[in-house]
Amino acid sequence: MGPAARVGDLVQVTRVTLEKDSILIEINGGLKRGGKWTDHVQIGMGGGNTSPVSRSGGDTNAAAGTNLLIEFHHPLTAMKAQDVKAILSPLLDFEKRSATELYSASLSPEVQKAIKEKRAEKGMDRDQVVLALGRPERKVRETKDGAELEDWIFGQPPGRILFVTFENSKVVKVKESYAGLGTEVSAPLQTPH
Repeated sequence: MGPAARVGDLVQVTRVTLEKDSILIEINGGLKRGGKWTDHVQIGMGGGNTSPVSRSGGDTNAAAGTNLLIEFHHPLTAMKAQDVKAILSPLLDFEKRSATELYSASLSPEVQKAIKEKRAEKGMDRDQVVLALGRPERKVRETKDGAELEDWIFGQPPGRILFVTFENSKVVKVKESYAGLGTEVSAPLQTPH
């Protein structure tokens, strides 16, 4: 029936049914395609023109969930919830981690450290920079010597400004600058004679 969830999606166990030699676990409402009785009623007058009473679309009530059946091929013995979680661990993560946390765990230790320290480094991709620094205030694109470059600019003057330059989809340069913090001195005002 198609996937009920993608990797990292939050799902809900909506029903657990214990059978003689199996456990049926319903995820996100299961495979039910039920609907309302009004999905099958139409109203019309005269010339045979009818229209559905329900606006839900009738057959478009596709199932959003799925069922998982664990077959033991022998009568069930006493087990705890932790035992069932261990059986389901290849499919479901009961630690309630977000998709971002799962993605972060798959990164190299160097990139994980940079994200934790909230800094960008050469070789990171756009998603990794967003995890480390958030979304930039501005983006500037240019073509230089045939290469497509994109600068992500973090911060605003006065203060620290960080320029993260991407070539294709990888960081090629990180430059930090301080703007408007008293490094320039204006000329003294001239008084008229």
